[in-house]
Amino acid sequence: MIAGRTRLQGGAEESVKGERPTTATIDLQAISANYAEARRLGGDRNVIAVVKADGYGHGAVPVARRLASSGCGHLAVVTVAEAAELRGAAVDCGILVLGGVHDAAEAADVLELAVTPVIQHAGHIGLLSQAAREHRAALPVQVEVDTGMRRMGLPAEDAPALLERIAREPALELEGVYTHLACADEEDLGPSLNQLRLFSEILSAVQARGIEPGQVHVANSAGLLATADLAAFLPTQVNAVRPGLMLYGVHPAAHLRDRAALSPAMTLRSRISNVRHVRPGDAVGYGGTFEVTRRGRIATLPIGYADGIPWSLGNRGFVLLRGSRVPIAGRVSMDLVTVFVGDDPVEIGDPVVLFGEGLPVEEVAEKAGTISYELLVGIGGRVPRVVRA
Repeated sequence: MIAGRTRLQGGAEESVKGERPTTATIDLQAISANYAEARRLGGDRNVIAVVKADGYGHGAVPVARRLASSGCGHLAVVTVAEAAELRGAAVDCGILVLGGVHDAAEAADVLELAVTPVIQHAGHIGLLSQAAREHRAALPVQVEVDTGMRRMGLPAEDAPALLERIAREPALELEGVYTHLACADEEDLGPSLNQLRLFSEILSAVQARGIEPGQVHVANSAGLLATADLAAFLPTQVNAVRPGLMLYGVHPAAHLRDRAALSPAMTLRSRISNVRHVRPGDAVGYGGTFEVTRRGRIATLPIGYADGIPWSLGNRGFVLLRGSRVPIAGRVSMDLVTVFVGDDPVEIGDPVVLFGEGLPVEEVAEKAGTISYELLVGIGGRVPRVVRA
């Protein structure tokens, strides 16, 4: 987050002084409501709220504070720097660093910050043990086990022995074990069931060695929304869930939309900055890719792909203007978007929604040929976040 570009909103939507009339409004009440849905779906399991990537573009600090005030005791980030930002803002929840550490300096940092690093490979064991011995304090760690994602985590065949090694290391405390579902957002649950079976076998093998895994979690947002379908196959040791995207009011897949009532937490808005008349045959924007077929007007918005509007939305996407979807006309440029408003009674200064309230980010992502995650985290640094408490 760029300093000075986040503020609390006191009333109606306002532009930030010195900025274009383009803002990303963050609704913290929606964050609380979505967290309540995650708790409902999780049952009696702990909720580890994922606030990585600056809270999925919403602002990690205000989101983390709201989650903490809503009763959340566990957060997850990816980097040590993300954890340090939260600690620097006096967020005192348990913080899980999913990406682990990369060197001795970061290993020392996790001890100073009192956060829990994830062991992603055997090399982490020695690195973290050494730091803990130098710090003269036992270091809680969690371990990711690779059951099918094949990106990070201990290989499944090595996991029981390495988990035993970690548990027996005096400088380390085994706080938890988890895996990550690769296909939980797909209607075909077969791959997820295979991962769950393998994870269950690993957990049983670990317990057979006299090791208790502690906090055990599997379900990301898609997995949590699909809990009713997966319940019979979840390892009995699972006692936590790890939602991310759903906390921000976004469904990870269309077939999961009826599983929870989610409220969008971010609305990306701008205002019309120019209006001009056009006639049939006129071309609009770079390359003249939009040709006007009837008399009307083109409205220009001060937002572009430098601000996170995908170039691919040119001539494909829509914006919400006066309650109606209006087509994007021509290419999205770095700083501007043009829309064809026909004869609609629009004026300079009229508010426009790019996604959020009234225009789901899921719909915009589909039009852009991408995923909601990318739109949320891709909002550029020159777009102020206006936080609505």
